[in-house]
Amino acid sequence: MKDLHNLVRTKVGIAAVAAGTTGTGQAGKVVDRAGYHGVEIILNYGTITSTAATFTVTIKEGDATGTMTSVANADLLGTEALAGVAAGARTSGSTKNVTKRIGYIGKKRYVQCSIVNTATAATPVSATFLLYNPETAPTANP
Repeated sequence: MKDLHNLVRTKVGIAAVAAGTTGTGQAGKVVDRAGYHGVEIILNYGTITSTAATFTVTIKEGDATGTMTSVANADLLGTEALAGVAAGARTSGSTKNVTKRIGYIGKKRYVQCSIVNTATAATPVSATFLLYNPETAPTANP
C-alpha cells in the first residue's frame, strides 16, 4: 500500500483544553499501542501570551497502566525539550500557535504524554497520538 491512511491510527492523549493550573498542567491519557510498533505524538499549543511561560513535555511508558516511568532518551525520536515551548519572545508558528512532535520507539505497551506549564494557564494545548507500523493492515477506520 502506498497510502498512509490505512497504515496508521490516531488516539487522543490530551483533548484540546486550557493548560490548567500553573505547575500542574495536563496529564494525558495512557494510550494502549498494542498492535503498533511506533508512536508519533503531535503536540499543539495555542496563543501563549507570557514571555516567561514554559511548557515542559514528559513522555512515560509502562507494561501496565499503573506503573508508568519516564522514557529513556534512546527510545525517543527528538527530545522532550524540543517538543515543549521555552520562555522567550513569542512568534506565531515557532513559540506560540505552534505544532511540535516527538516519537516513541520503545517496547512498552502503554505510553503517556504530559504537558506542564509555568504560566498562562489559559493557553490551549492538546496531544494526538499517531500509532504507526501496524502488525495488521489495513487499519480500522477511524
